[in-house]
Amino acid sequence: MNLKRMTEEHLETVLKIENECFSHPWSRESLLSELNNPNSVFIAALENDEVIGYIGMSAVIDEGYIFNVAVTESERGRGVGSALIRELVTHCKKNSFAFVTLEVRESNATAISLYSNFGFIKVGERKNYYRDPEENAVLMTKYF
Repeated sequence: MNLKRMTEEHLETVLKIENECFSHPWSRESLLSELNNPNSVFIAALENDEVIGYIGMSAVIDEGYIFNVAVTESERGRGVGSALIRELVTHCKKNSFAFVTLEVRESNATAISLYSNFGFIKVGERKNYYRDPEENAVLMTKYF
């Protein structure tokens, strides 16, 4: 597996991963808009030149806001999510970020554990943030 900056050529596979992973996936237009935003960072995990996961973040001055972390179901449990998070955390450190933050479904114990392993801590929650099914979001932040 190798990691590289996501480009427009990765979008079709990323859209498939979005649809597989999320009840409200991003549209091609939304992904393309953020991909072309100079304040956004997207990293793709590739296996044999095929996208198997990705992470996206928006940067506001010295703050990072993670949009999505997604790994295709067939590749989960192989360290893809960890590699993506590690790469983004490294990017944030190199660029002197104060923190990076995200929301995660409160029932997603696997993701919460993964983020905790990288030093993210629970800083709050958003009531009924998610739909289909309706669920609270846990806010997690890693401070640098």
